[in-house]
Amino acid sequence: MLGGCSAVRIGYNQAPTLAWWWLDSYMDFDAEQTPRVKEALNQWFAWHRTTQLPDYANLLAAAQVQVLQPATPQQVCRWADELRVRLAAAFAQGVPMAADLLPGLKPEQLAHLEQRYRRSNRDFEEDYLQLDRDERQKAAVRRTIDRAEMLYGHLDERQRQLIAAGVAASPFDPAAWLAERQAVQADTLQTLSRLIAGGAARADRDSNLAGLQALAARVQRAPPGPYRSYQQRLTEYNCALVAQLHNSTTPAQRQAARGRLRAWEEDLRALAAQKAVPRGEAAL
Repeated sequence: MLGGCSAVRIGYNQAPTLAWWWLDSYMDFDAEQTPRVKEALNQWFAWHRTTQLPDYANLLAAAQVQVLQPATPQQVCRWADELRVRLAAAFAQGVPMAADLLPGLKPEQLAHLEQRYRRSNRDFEEDYLQLDRDERQKAAVRRTIDRAEMLYGHLDERQRQLIAAGVAASPFDPAAWLAERQAVQADTLQTLSRLIAGGAARADRDSNLAGLQALAARVQRAPPGPYRSYQQRLTEYNCALVAQLHNSTTPAQRQAARGRLRAWEEDLRALAAQKAVPRGEAAL
């Protein structure tokens, strides 16, 4: 089935359906809401395919040049900033669509959302907050190695030790991350509850849009305070660690990274040129 067709292309072409399943698991949409939500997702992905994928492909083309060169922490952080800009564009496109869907939301769906948040937080704790600190450390090292090998291919023992030492010294604090997640979840529930209270969501789209825009900004960036300061420290540390790992790579590993980036670029350009795939089909 995968002959001549990459996992990236298959995954993206099924993304509206996967996004629907994910959203429905959180919101438990009813029969009246379902077609409107699915149509909004299809519209968002149509926009994303035609406007964002070519931009991502151009970014990957630039990365193919830079990946062959040494890196500095500042360069790595600039790439992270590029990704944040694109995430903000995705939110900006989606929030007005969400505002149009808000009037159909029911109070019992917020109760379902709260329960789903609790379940996702338990999953988070299993993945990131193992009681045994050695297990937590090993899991973090495995995640980092897996991500690096997705780009560079197999890492040698020296590079694996570099990652292990970097993870051990990292300021990463999963407990602080969980607390921030829970704060964002609480803000989400409070915002949605306020907007749908007394039928207000049906009465004032401008207020709904403003409320959701403020919530989207909160999701993307913590307010000034200890957690934002922690985020900045962690980002700077991670940029330095990524640059250190990249500078440890061999010419062959950098060529492998360039090849992967080129393949992803080709996937995105092919997807951007396609029309949206009918639901349930995969474009090969």
